[in-house]
Amino acid sequence: MFFLEILTTYFSFVLPLLLAVAFFTLYERTILASLQRRQGPNIVGFYGLFQALADGLKLFVKESIRPQSANSFIFLLSPIFTFALAVSAWAVFPRCNGSRLVDLRLSVLYIFAISSLSVHSIIIAGWSSNSKYAFLGGLRSAAQIISYEVTLGSLLISILLRTGSLNFSNVVERQKKCLT
Repeated sequence: MFFLEILTTYFSFVLPLLLAVAFFTLYERTILASLQRRQGPNIVGFYGLFQALADGLKLFVKESIRPQSANSFIFLLSPIFTFALAVSAWAVFPRCNGSRLVDLRLSVLYIFAISSLSVHSIIIAGWSSNSKYAFLGGLRSAAQIISYEVTLGSLLISILLRTGSLNFSNVVERQKKCLT
């Protein structure tokens, strides 16, 4: 029963998020096509609404390229783990109606923990390919992400010091008070 409730809540959050990404991609491609004076995605279906589905279908039927010496299980699990971490980070952000999946008192620390775990999955992806070049590329990407995290952390610290809370809901409430 509890698992079904969590699953329902998760999919009620993930599906609209994925649909929003698909439509924003369609919108971006339409604008870029008009800027470049070429046909855009508006020729696939009604106003291009099937373009996102066509792109998804193309992604699933493409040939999977996997190095021969790679650890197949970890090599395939790493992107799934990265996606799951990216989606689970959205659980603590309040939505426009004030609801959220989880209300943590330390939601900022949760975001930092999730983002640091995603760095590990990128390193593991490079390592599991059993190639020194892919591993070095994974380490380079991890270094870039860590440098972005340091910048994001310093920006968030200034906001947290101003609001006096590590909870995103309290930060949003404080911003509402500042705007009125």
